[in-house]
Amino acid sequence: MRAPEPRLLGVAGCPIGHSRSPVMHAAALRELGLAWRYFKLPLPPELFAETVRALPAVGYVGLNVTVPHKEAALEIADSRTPTAGAVGAANTLTFTEQGIEADNTDAPGLIAALDEPPGGRRALVLGAGGAGRAAAWALREAGADVSVWNRTPERGRDLAAEFGIAYVERAAGAPDVVVNATSVGLDPDISEEQALEALGLRVREPPATLVDLVYGEHETALTAWARRGGSAVVDGLEVLVHQGALSLERWTGRGPPLAAMRAAAAHGGLDIR
Repeated sequence: MRAPEPRLLGVAGCPIGHSRSPVMHAAALRELGLAWRYFKLPLPPELFAETVRALPAVGYVGLNVTVPHKEAALEIADSRTPTAGAVGAANTLTFTEQGIEADNTDAPGLIAALDEPPGGRRALVLGAGGAGRAAAWALREAGADVSVWNRTPERGRDLAAEFGIAYVERAAGAPDVVVNATSVGLDPDISEEQALEALGLRVREPPATLVDLVYGEHETALTAWARRGGSAVVDGLEVLVHQGALSLERWTGRGPPLAAMRAAAAHGGLDIR
């Protein structure tokens, strides 16, 4: 049964109030000439599954998923892409006549946003949640030598064992690539020293490349530290644009207007993918 016009899209998370996904996707839909609409859906964990299953009946054709629901999104899906299944988390749900399909565009979106291919480079992923899982899997698949750190060591060790990568208690050396897939940096008042300590980083020199999936109105403490040390910095906005573009292409079947999405994402909000 065809969904009513305008077709609906959205992003679900908790919190979600400051996400830039709606303005980014709205700009893309205008550029494509599609009269679709994109909404924020603030869903606590206890309401996530029930609400998502009800969305197709009111016109939704797709949903982005952010913290803390990425693993739950995979669980409620009727089918999953190979990437989502391998990562063990989903950030993109598509509603079809056959049910809910889960995909993960975080992984290819991260690789697309990097300054150079990660093959042969030493990479450290900070965080073992949905975003961390996608980053670790994507970097491993791209040929990087991947390690993971997590504030809860048991979860980090479990991820390392599952993906066949290393777990580190504290990062003492300087990897080539560091990906911050934690919420450290959401607090704009955190100092560089506090951010490094919270992330288990005991390094004198920043990495060659830093990817910080957190973004906001101002530069995060971690990216400020990296830029001052000469790192190539990939901020969360660029990763958001690339993973969002892949989601949009899946839903609409149209090539995503990256320039319009990037320009729109540069204004307002705060999010972590």
